[in-house]
Amino acid sequence: MKPLAHGTFTAIAGVVYLALITNLLLIVSGLPLVLLLITSDPARSWPLLALAAPFSAPGISAAFWAFRDFSRGGTAPARAFLAGWVATWRRAFQLGALVTAVVVVLIVDLRFFADSALSVAVVPVLGLLTVMALALGLIGLVAISDAPGARLGDVIRASLYLSVRRWYLTVVSLIVIGTQAALFTAMPAIALGLTMAPVLYLAWANSRYTLRPVLSNDDVPAHAPGRS
Repeated sequence: MKPLAHGTFTAIAGVVYLALITNLLLIVSGLPLVLLLITSDPARSWPLLALAAPFSAPGISAAFWAFRDFSRGGTAPARAFLAGWVATWRRAFQLGALVTAVVVVLIVDLRFFADSALSVAVVPVLGLLTVMALALGLIGLVAISDAPGARLGDVIRASLYLSVRRWYLTVVSLIVIGTQAALFTAMPAIALGLTMAPVLYLAWANSRYTLRPVLSNDDVPAHAPGRS
């Protein structure tokens, strides 16, 4: 067996370091939400989860910032994460609060209509709107990490339009995030310690292709899971 070349070993070590540091900083930046998810029943603690969720959004946009820095040759993911948090926290929090409020209203309405005579017509529409709101949140955070100076209204309009227009990419991103959520439910230690950063990286890369019409082609990574 041939030994790994020095460059290959360095690249692998860099990816592993990026994943571990990003996982750690995501947990720290979203600690209230993480603790609530681990220690409480989401069906009963959802009001607290809704309050904590927007505060975790800046950590996610900071992770996307670190991924972009790494794709450009950066070797200091912790510094990139902190720089991204400082640059994006305001708009990321605002977007997180907006999406959380919309999702809460939609889910409450969904539960209200679930047992009514209108459920056949209303529930699918509310379910679709909930998925669209989650897609808007994910793609919007990617957009904010790329263009922290962009107006929030422009980010929302572009993210909503492109998430629908390029729905096949959006579906891939949501499936990836949904798989991570299912893994967290079954094995939270593995989901938080190992897979969180890789999953977000896949969602970030795919979402950047969703945003390609409003991003520079030079900024879009060479490979993404849902690229067509």
